Amino acid sequence: MHHVTVDRWSRQESMLHARDPRAKLAALLLYLIVLATTPAAPTALLFSLQMFSYLALILAGIGAARLPVGALELRAMVVLPFSATFAIITWFAGDPSRASMLVVKSYLSALAVLLVVATTPMPLLMRGLESLGAPRIFVLLVQFLYRYLFVISEQAQHMRLASSCRMGTSKRNAAERFRAAAGAVSVLFARSHARAEGIQRAMLSRGFQGQFATGAGLHLRPADYVFLLASLLATASIRLAFPAR
Repeated sequence: MHHVTVDRWSRQESMLHARDPRAKLAALLLYLIVLATTPAAPTALLFSLQMFSYLALILAGIGAARLPVGALELRAMVVLPFSATFAIITWFAGDPSRASMLVVKSYLSALAVLLVVATTPMPLLMRGLESLGAPRIFVLLVQFLYRYLFVISEQAQHMRLASSCRMGTSKRNAAERFRAAAGAVSVLFARSHARAEGIQRAMLSRGFQGQFATGAGLHLRPADYVFLLASLLATASIRLAFPAR
């Protein structure tokens, strides 16, 4: 199985990795609520300082987790094409300040979510969500999606290796490469679907009844409460430090 980079990050060891997933989820929810409800600053300078303070809080978490800052920042940019579309519409509607806030807040939100995912193995994250009262069907769907992404990734790795072995050092023009890629995508999904059906039959034969085994229960420790309190104070301090318009 070829593990994706974020999954490998989540299995490292650090102060932030050791925290209970429920504490990290609660801190994340608080951060997202405060960030989303933060009003626009009266000046561009205050707005920059405001958003930089929220960014500094995330960077502190990345540093505590000993994760590569640049790699996380690049992966968080996946939300920018979507938020930029709405920001452009808002800009032309005559509200450039709101457009800027939309882009910045969406990026910071994605970076905060990525930090939590990159410091918490997915099984623990799902156990935390379920213990906090998340609907079981939602948790189950996320777990299946997570596992089948690995199935697709594994099939893609095998197909890429096979294609490299067949092609060798031969050169192809752009049109040939596009046709080969289009055909590979269709074969990839066909092979992934067949592999997924095999996995489903194997799970049913092993007595799967609609719930993954969760292992030992979660336990909040004093360090988790300290982490949650520190997150609350830091996020609230940023919100209160800048006056509203």
